[in-house]
Amino acid sequence: MGGDGGADPVIHFVFVHGASHGAWCWYKLTTLLDAAGFKSSSVDLTGAGINLTDSNTVMDSDQYNRPLFTLLSDLPPHHKVILVGHSIGGGSVTEALCKFTDKISMAIYLAAAMVQPGSIPSPNLSNMHVGEEEIWEYTYGEGTDKPPTGVLMKQEFRRHYYYSESPLEDVTLSSKLLRPAPVRAFQDLGKLPPNPEAEKVPRVYNKTAKDNLFDSVRQDLLVENWPPSQLYVLEESDHSAFFSVPTTLFAYLLRAVSFLQR
Repeated sequence: MGGDGGADPVIHFVFVHGASHGAWCWYKLTTLLDAAGFKSSSVDLTGAGINLTDSNTVMDSDQYNRPLFTLLSDLPPHHKVILVGHSIGGGSVTEALCKFTDKISMAIYLAAAMVQPGSIPSPNLSNMHVGEEEIWEYTYGEGTDKPPTGVLMKQEFRRHYYYSESPLEDVTLSSKLLRPAPVRAFQDLGKLPPNPEAEKVPRVYNKTAKDNLFDSVRQDLLVENWPPSQLYVLEESDHSAFFSVPTTLFAYLLRAVSFLQR
């Protein structure tokens, strides 16, 4: 799980945000984990959070995920992490699982895209965006005659789709920090080749039961198509469980990793 292979290794969680969010969105979870004696890291993917890259210039998933891949490649030998991904960040988790299998002891998906490498995902399963196009604002970094390069949910829809059960303070915080997500980085979501070694890593799915963005039917289909070793349901959670039910999510994370110690 972590450390140097000694008798009491540290459990190290690494958190991956979803579209438009950043490392900042995990502040409640990382505070709880750090206070309880665990190690936690949260990463800003390229063009997100305080990463200085303009998201309109991000060309593909490899460039988008580079900060996560760098973090994993820089881990000491024998040090493994619990990788946690939210929403479309589940795609980043699965890519990391395939590239750095020996660095990951468990992959945890939170209302996230969980698509089996080598499968042919349905657009309805891997697409984290609900169908109503009017809720999204697109940016055209290469001109309006070219496909969009960035997407951001319009402010008037964020409370309903992202944060319906979350404290108003967190809605206010996010309104200052959300950034356009790089559209091109998500075009390869779920298009990984088969990876038998990655399949051996335990996976956990956390379903958000009051999610207005990624509804229960689509989450259930992901679980059915690639069954995880553990399934938890956050009954009172909106799409952003790290804001709406942080203590419950914290408890479920600890319960999930306790199986690694048996």
